[in-house]
Amino acid sequence: MTETQQSESIPDKSELRGDRRKAVPSTRRRRLSKVGISLAVLLMIAGAVVLWLGAKASTIKAELEASTQLVPKLKESILQNRPAEASSTAEELLRHTAAARAAASDPLWSLASATPWLGANFSATAEIARSTDDVATLGVAPLVKVYDSLNWDKLMPGGSGTDLEPIRKAAPAVASAAHAVRASAERLNGIDAGSLLPQIAGPLTQARQQLSSVVDELDTASDAAGLAPAMLGSDKPRHYLLLVQNNAEARATGGIPGALVVLTADKGKISLSAESSATELGVFNPPVAVDAEQQRIYTDRLGTFMQDVNFTPDFPTSATTALKMWEQKKGEQLDGAIAIDPVALGYILDATGPVSLQDPQMLALTEGKLPSQLSGKNVVKTLLSDVYAQIKDPKAQDIYFATVAREIFGAFTSGKGNAKSLLAGVGKGVEEHRVLLWSADTAEQSTLAKYTLSGSISGPSVPAAQFGAYFNDGTGAKMDYYVKRTVQLVQQCTAPDGYGTVKVRITSTNTAPIDAATSLPAYVTGGGGYGVPPGSAQSNVIAYGPALAYVETATQDGKNVPFGAQRHDDRPVGILSVRLAPGQSSTVEFTFGKIVQHSEPEVVVTPTVQSMDKVILPTQSASCEATG
Repeated sequence: MTETQQSESIPDKSELRGDRRKAVPSTRRRRLSKVGISLAVLLMIAGAVVLWLGAKASTIKAELEASTQLVPKLKESILQNRPAEASSTAEELLRHTAAARAAASDPLWSLASATPWLGANFSATAEIARSTDDVATLGVAPLVKVYDSLNWDKLMPGGSGTDLEPIRKAAPAVASAAHAVRASAERLNGIDAGSLLPQIAGPLTQARQQLSSVVDELDTASDAAGLAPAMLGSDKPRHYLLLVQNNAEARATGGIPGALVVLTADKGKISLSAESSATELGVFNPPVAVDAEQQRIYTDRLGTFMQDVNFTPDFPTSATTALKMWEQKKGEQLDGAIAIDPVALGYILDATGPVSLQDPQMLALTEGKLPSQLSGKNVVKTLLSDVYAQIKDPKAQDIYFATVAREIFGAFTSGKGNAKSLLAGVGKGVEEHRVLLWSADTAEQSTLAKYTLSGSISGPSVPAAQFGAYFNDGTGAKMDYYVKRTVQLVQQCTAPDGYGTVKVRITSTNTAPIDAATSLPAYVTGGGGYGVPPGSAQSNVIAYGPALAYVETATQDGKNVPFGAQRHDDRPVGILSVRLAPGQSSTVEFTFGKIVQHSEPEVVVTPTVQSMDKVILPTQSASCEATG
């Protein structure tokens, strides 16, 4: 081959470089194509995942909404005593909650829960679904199975007694349901809602609120099922001292306990016996021993007279003192104490219907001048006002009180009225602190102490921001029937140190007629026997603050006044005396300092003749400018 031919056959270097340049784009295209395909596949997978998660989210939402809509139907079935319908509704509820839980347990949902940022939302949704299903499975379903045993119509005491065994058998199931729901509520409360999307945070807040209410109701039902059989005498008869409080002469827990009756519960059958009176028990000398702190506040009258055992607002103290007095004078050891007032008796009469007084002695005593038939409409006026105009003898008045109580309890235990109305009436009395209960059994009292029913001023039933406004008569008569009161809390601005002040504002008005000194019986006005002019009403006004706080000042009608400052179970106590002539009003304010503003304040007030919704006014918040 010639040199020329060789040169023609060997490619030029520039041509080789050109071929390489042509080859490179082709390789890159192939690589880019592979990347594009991979991205497309990933996008398709991501899209599928999103669609899948969206479908699961829709399922969870739909199933939880469906289960929520069934709850009112289930409650109605139970209240109307339709067990088959309740069982069917519960099964339907379980299907919906199980479906929501299954959707939230999907592997992809669990994987999404672990992703940054949005993962908390998936996790919270899953917890809501799981908790809802736990409530349905471990709470609702067992309760529906035993609710017929918890039918309060069957629990209500009857003339021949009550079969309490079903309640005893149901108690473990109710306790288990309460525990399951409480555990679910605690899990939801542990979720940090601040990091969630509004679409998730909203339902979470709603679920927390609903579970909180259910937890309280189930805990109460569990405790009631656990306590009721024994306290109603399933094992052995129980004997309680019944204190009928007379609101016409105020005491801190309600009124003077003039009439006394022993209430016996034996296998659900309730009977009243051993009628007596505080006057009959007489004076205790030496006084019955009471807590030194309370004796300092309320004097040794607390342990000297049965009429004064409830100078203190702490019912456990009143109850234990009253039982010691009863044992000393009567030689009988009792199992507990119950307090009730005529207003609460009226609530019971609203449910049972009127009762007729059959006792010939009572009919002769009243000579037809008092109604022989008592109802929810006339019992308060009859017992707290009219009786004093017609029955002059205090002992006879106490007998009349006890007789009326016996007749009303007789109607209550004979099956008159339906259980729902009766329980609503008693429940209203408990809510207004008109019905109080103390048990000598330490374990039972420990459970009762968790509830308003105990009348405790400290312990688990008392919220951290609870205030109190209590009244003790200083007239020595029955003028409190005419004294109308309002109580209002006034919140001040929180100081830079985190503490605030709260005022307890108490306005009292003597509504007795101007000529009360002559138009009302001397037994009602006191006749000036304790240094109070006839027709005037004198009260010791007592205000309690929360634990660790203190009383700063007291004013009466806008002017600073001296007052007594004490402490009771680490709660600050302010006391002053108010005297009102007929038609006169006066406003007292106690200012409590060092109040930690972590919870909404509330106030407990001595039950009076008035409806409590007219006594306790809504809390007022003072402006920062006004308080400086």
